[in-house]
This record gives sequence, structure tokens and C-alpha cells, in this order.
Amino acid sequence: MRVDTPQQLPDAFSFATTGAQLHGGESTVVLVEEYLDGEEISVECVTHQGITTPVAVTRKEVGFAPYFEETGHSVDAADPLLPQVGPIAQAAVAALGVTSGIQHVEMRLTASGPRIVEVNARIGGDLIGKLVLLATGIDLPRAAADLALGRRPALTPTRHQAAAIALLYPDTSGTVTARGIDPALAGADWVHQTSWILDVGDRVTLPPEGDVDVARVGLVVVTAADAGQAHERLDTVTRNITITVAPAA
Repeated sequence: MRVDTPQQLPDAFSFATTGAQLHGGESTVVLVEEYLDGEEISVECVTHQGITTPVAVTRKEVGFAPYFEETGHSVDAADPLLPQVGPIAQAAVAALGVTSGIQHVEMRLTASGPRIVEVNARIGGDLIGKLVLLATGIDLPRAAADLALGRRPALTPTRHQAAAIALLYPDTSGTVTARGIDPALAGADWVHQTSWILDVGDRVTLPPEGDVDVARVGLVVVTAADAGQAHERLDTVTRNITITVAPAA
């Protein structure tokens, strides 16, 4: 949660503490840190026998300010950022002493350069692994299995395109009364996947009251020649998706 003034800090602290308690974590300690202004990305990495290979950059869409709800992601096999941020991710993984596994290294591209937010020892969520596969041909779940068996994973790209996902949020909290997609678009060869998370009759709750499990109604995944076309295709398909919600009282 972003805080811009000292007067906002007590409410933000209370909000964070309450959230930690609700989710039953091991700690309710609140982290207060410098705000990093800039585009949010992640670097997807694979480490085998102490050698880390950055395989893709994921660009992120964030909404619901002052919160940081991730609303979409895109991966382009030709992303020019990879040579710049890949070595930073490699250094972070090495500094942590990690010698094997998959890493999802989150960063912000600030005015002073890329800054690390988190190093996660896992495949990125929100189908990021699938986006990497569609864009590059590199199969992160298979790489994880190979690493677990002591085998060298296949990390040579076999595809050179882009893929993107839009996570579908309604305009208001309430009860889902209808949802649908134009059948013509649903059948397009560049629409890789459309999935509904909530059914008609389910309650949807937007942030800050609701988290990703109850705020998203569905998702759509597209492929394209490059990131620009992927975003254009996402815009096209999302304009032709209908989500109707009866507002909560």
C-alpha cells in the first residue's frame, strides 16, 4: 500500500497488520520501505549447478492504487530488457546462495536503475510460466522437474513471439449476474485461453476488501508476433467480454 504523507501512515499500518492477521501468516510484522517509482517487471530464471540463466522478462500491469494489484502480464521473446536486467537477477540469486531451482525475480525500473523487490524461489504466478512457454518455447515446469532429477534443463528458445494475459476484474463489488465473450473472438487462433474463475451467482469483492481469490472473474491469454501486437489483441478481446455485477448493498 503506497503512503505519500506521514498522516496516511497510521491507517496504512493498521491495514497491513489486519491483513497479515487475516491470512494467518507466521508473522504480523509490517514492512515499511522506500517506494520504488517505475515500471514493474520480473525476470524468470533457471539455476543448474550454480549457474543461473535468465530466460525471460515479464512486464506487469498494476492497478487499484494505492494498492498494487497485478492485473496483467506480458512476455516477449525479443524483449531488449533481458540483457540489462538478467545479470542483476543472476547476481541476486548468487548472493542468496541458491544453486538449483526456478526463480521469479521481481524488480522496478526506477530513475536510478533497476531495483530488486523480491527473489522468489518458484515459477511466477498468474500463468507466467505458460506465457514464457508460449513466447519462447522454454518449459519452466519441465525445467523444474529436470532439476529435481539432477538433469540439465533445456533452456534454448524454440519460439520467438509474445504472449500476454489479462486478469478480468469487474467495475464494482457484488454478485456476478452474467459473463461472456464474443464467440467469434473466442475462436480466434491467437486467443490461447479464456477461463472463468467465478460463476454467475458468485460474490466478487474488489480490493482493498477482496484479494485475488475473490476479485477476479476470469482471464484471457493471447499470443502475437510481439508485445505491441499482444497488447492490441488483449484490448480487442477484453472489449468484447461482458461481466455484469449486481452491486452489493
